[in-house]
Amino acid sequence: MASSPASAAGTGRLKPIPTLIFASRWLQLPLYLGLIVAQGVYVVQFWRELVHLLELFANGSVSETEIMLIVLSLIDVVMIANLLIMVIVGGYETFVSRLYLEGHPDQPEWLSHVNASVLKVKLATAIIGISSIHLLKTFINAPQLEVKTMMWQTIIHITFLVSAIAIAATDRLLAPKGGH
Repeated sequence: MASSPASAAGTGRLKPIPTLIFASRWLQLPLYLGLIVAQGVYVVQFWRELVHLLELFANGSVSETEIMLIVLSLIDVVMIANLLIMVIVGGYETFVSRLYLEGHPDQPEWLSHVNASVLKVKLATAIIGISSIHLLKTFINAPQLEVKTMMWQTIIHITFLVSAIAIAATDRLLAPKGGH
């Protein structure tokens, strides 16, 4: 039976280089904290857009199309905030340290089986959702946009779709038999 570097030393401690490499994961902590700040910015943005919608509605100076576009912007902000949560919580749990949320009533269902592969697929599908909202807003505003702009947004969206399918297919091919 092969022994690990820690047990080989008999001390239960890693040697200096493995310790440094393993500890380097904590360099990601400021990145996750920065994403939490970015999430706060999105909360403020959501409320600004909601207040703007309510002001337009109260004044009676808003068309159905404008309401739809503002609501789509609100949905977009929420979807980006959901993406941030997946990256912050899932990324921290996967790459930095355990959160120890087992049994907590607010633990997200997806967190119990998150790993780098699952996180990658979830992020890809979230990006497709966000791209779909942007594309829908583009088509609603089609008369005000150039055909070239709409074409490129559609091509980018299709690229996201193909990429997500490729990621999911690769994940499925590399998954151990009896997995997923």
